[in-house]
Amino acid sequence: MSREKVLPTDTEYVLSQNDFIVSKTNHKGIITYGNKIFIDMSGYSESELLDKNHNLIRHPDMPRIAFKIAWDLIESKQEFFGFVKNLRKDGGYYWVFTNITPDFDGSGKIIGYTSVRRKPNPKALEVVIPLYQKLLSAEKSGGMDASKAILDELLIEKEIGYNELVILLQGA
Repeated sequence: MSREKVLPTDTEYVLSQNDFIVSKTNHKGIITYGNKIFIDMSGYSESELLDKNHNLIRHPDMPRIAFKIAWDLIESKQEFFGFVKNLRKDGGYYWVFTNITPDFDGSGKIIGYTSVRRKPNPKALEVVIPLYQKLLSAEKSGGMDASKAILDELLIEKEIGYNELVILLQGA
């Protein structure tokens, strides 16, 4: 089933401080569960979300390197922390601080992923938004390797790993 292209707008939706978005996907990223807050924030109905790829809500302002890092970590059975700008059905957007963990069967095989998202620290977004713009610009001119080089340089300069940097920013 093809999906209609949603044109982004400048309309921002903001999570409440106590809101938690929860969604689950299978091992291929197909949504198998979304809580009411996820459904409400996305602007889609439950039936429009279930059995669709989670990238349905991917905003074009997100650098691809962020998702590569996420997939690399969770496919290696680690958790991922990050800041994500999501695209709503109506073209609006909302920012989240996300934690994605792999789900395992009894033999330790990854069978899916659980994502819990909450309101990001506004001070973190003051750092993240210009960084993502820089990474996205690098991707447009030099591909994902160019944005990875910028991110790697930042992590080396800060002497910190990706997840550690994100957690530090959220606590800022």
